Amino acid sequence: MALRKFVSKLTQPVHEQDQERLAQWCELQGGPPLDAIPMRHPIFIAGEIRSVRIVPRAGADALEATVMDGHGAVTAVFLGRRRIAGLSPGRRVKLEGVVTQDGPERYIYNPVYTLM
Repeated sequence: MALRKFVSKLTQPVHEQDQERLAQWCELQGGPPLDAIPMRHPIFIAGEIRSVRIVPRAGADALEATVMDGHGAVTAVFLGRRRIAGLSPGRRVKLEGVVTQDGPERYIYNPVYTLM
C-alpha cells in the first residue's frame, strides 16, 4: 500500500501536488473551502494569490486579486487602490469580509487582509 502511494506521488502532475498542499494549508488555517462558502455572511478565508490586476470601476481604479485555495477561487476587490505593498502572485493571505456573487464569479469587497 505504501509503495502504491509513493508511486502515485511520483507520477502525479506538479500542479495537482501544489493544489493538494495549498488545500492542506488552507484547512490548517481554519477557513472553509472556497467552493462551499456561504454568500452574504461575514467569513474568514485563506488562500494563495494567483493574479493581481488593476481594473477601472465607476471612474476609479480598483485592485483585484484572485485568491485560490485548491478547491475554488474568490476575487478580492480593493476599491480606490492601485497597489498594496506585498500583495503579489504566489503570496498566501487570509481575508475577512462578506462574499458576494455576480454570475459565476465570487467577490469580496475591501476585505481585511493578513499577508502570510
